[in-house]
Amino acid sequence: MSNRAVISSPNAPEALGPYSQGVKVGNTIWLSGQIPLAPGTMELVGGGIGAQATQVFENLSAVAAAAGCTLDNAVKINISLTDLNDFAAVNEVMASFLREPYPARACVQVAALPKGASIEVEAILAR
Repeated sequence: MSNRAVISSPNAPEALGPYSQGVKVGNTIWLSGQIPLAPGTMELVGGGIGAQATQVFENLSAVAAAAGCTLDNAVKINISLTDLNDFAAVNEVMASFLREPYPARACVQVAALPKGASIEVEAILAR
């Protein structure tokens, strides 16, 4: 595809496999799932779900910025949690990174995430 551009940021963790941090086609940007890795060390951040969710949204924000956007450009967010009891805490963090009107969203509980993370979030942005 000639109109496909890879989006990457040194301010977000490197990809853990054969994928890009983000891909832009036309006016749409797909951000790959982010787990709570610190970009410099590639280690999971300490603390509870609040600290982990904050790191995830900071990582997503960094990739969005590399695409010339912010998370306010999000039209869809998918959240995976290993424990749905963390739902309310993640909502609080998400609300601190986004303004109304909020994007569409899905949130599911999964059995496991890479590196033992408790949360992974991916987003679709529109310019």
